[in-house]
Amino acid sequence: MFPSRSVRSARTASAALQQRVRRPNLLKRLATAEEIVPQFKSGDYIGWSGRPAALADHVENNNLQDDPATKLQFNLFVGASTGPEVEDRWAKLDMIKFRAPHQVGKEVSKGINAGRIDFADKHLSMFPQDLTYGVNYALKKKHGEPKKHLDWAIVEATSITEDGQIVPGASVGATPEILQSAEKIIIEVNTSIPSFEGLHDINQSFLPPHRQPYLITSPSQRIGEQSIQIDLDRVVAVIEADRPDNTGGNAPETEESRAIAKHLIEFLQDEVTAGRMPKNLLPLQSGIGNVANSIIGGLAEGPFQNVQVWTEVLQDTFLQFLDSGKLDFATATSNWESYKDRLLLRSQQVANSPEIIRRLGVIAMNTPLEVDIYAHANSTCALGSRMLNGLGGSGDFLRNAKLSIMHTPSSRPTKTDPHGISCIVPFATHIDHTEHDLDVVVTEQGLADLRGLSPRQRAPVIINKCAHPVYRDLLLEYYDRSLHECLARGAGHEPHMLRNAFKMQTHMMEHGTMRIAGWD
Repeated sequence: MFPSRSVRSARTASAALQQRVRRPNLLKRLATAEEIVPQFKSGDYIGWSGRPAALADHVENNNLQDDPATKLQFNLFVGASTGPEVEDRWAKLDMIKFRAPHQVGKEVSKGINAGRIDFADKHLSMFPQDLTYGVNYALKKKHGEPKKHLDWAIVEATSITEDGQIVPGASVGATPEILQSAEKIIIEVNTSIPSFEGLHDINQSFLPPHRQPYLITSPSQRIGEQSIQIDLDRVVAVIEADRPDNTGGNAPETEESRAIAKHLIEFLQDEVTAGRMPKNLLPLQSGIGNVANSIIGGLAEGPFQNVQVWTEVLQDTFLQFLDSGKLDFATATSNWESYKDRLLLRSQQVANSPEIIRRLGVIAMNTPLEVDIYAHANSTCALGSRMLNGLGGSGDFLRNAKLSIMHTPSSRPTKTDPHGISCIVPFATHIDHTEHDLDVVVTEQGLADLRGLSPRQRAPVIINKCAHPVYRDLLLEYYDRSLHECLARGAGHEPHMLRNAFKMQTHMMEHGTMRIAGWD
């Protein structure tokens, strides 16, 4: 039985859509995005894994944001980042009131930092479960069905099975939990990309005390279904989409990123030689960016065979790694269709599960904004205040991995100084990952193995191995003076001069460089 709010359509489905939607009665709910738009109300809670451009078209074409009486703003819940061509447009039109969790759009970031968008950052392993709990995000939601914490789920599918289950595309993210939590469902069937049927391993979420363990002991092990079960009575419309994925280009490799990769691969070789790691390593997790690309590219050309991957996002260099024959299997939350026998796409709650990361002994590799001399790391807030993208899954992996590695250039340029920002600082202005989470810090200058070291042992190692030469003496002086002062007053465990702790960062804000003349 159709819900009263569903669209009953006399439209004729394209041949491609008929082939993809194998549940014929769902084709009776075929609609255009424009036909659905009037059902959305300002303040609605929307979860998406698709790219709903029609709502922005409607707002822009009718100048709705110019009048407070017609202005539309929404609360958005996205499993991870979505297509920038959609979400950045929403942000530019001031259509986003609240956003959770991780995001990558420049306009979204501008809106957050200008105070127009409230942003709730969260570990990606926790976001899907919190969405099903409801209380974490829906306390202020006073409308709609009380037990459904989202008004809408707008999800991308590459096909729909005979029993009405959704086969997602290249990104799973929190799609199962978004569908589970939504009062109304819109399915965008994307016929411009291949069907990803057979690539997924999907698990449903249960509420405590009924949650179950994820019994995974290797990246290739299946424990779930190949598609997502949904409540068909909640399907309002099926929309045909014909847009290719827009994942953006990879950051190019640099001389610095290749040097970081070289240090790291040599370190892993030493671990194998010392008997602390098997010859094929342990499952790898890699973040995004040019350093991550260099590392994966280096591994494809390196000495390790039969490597496995347990990660969130597979960048294009993983294709090179797969094609090299040295990568046996990969599991992730996103990417690609043409490696079905060697790839599984899982939901965020599984791919980022601390339980599984710890059991598999994952080697986690991620990039921070800054690391301080005691190995506290900032991944999110530039100068302690300006949000960039969000925490993502880095905390899930770094806290639970067998080897937790952070890689970064030792310095970054400003407008006036090619080494204006030191990525090794006395004190991180914001801390996402504590000293208790990190084992290794590596820059193009060298690699600091911090395992088993006390804070006073860590600081000289990080400075001497990882800091850029233009900052090395300055940082050593900071540490030596801090140690002298703190020991004198019986506070020498993790020495700091608080009057100087952020002097490099404040100097950069005022003068465009962290190169200070000296310490107070």
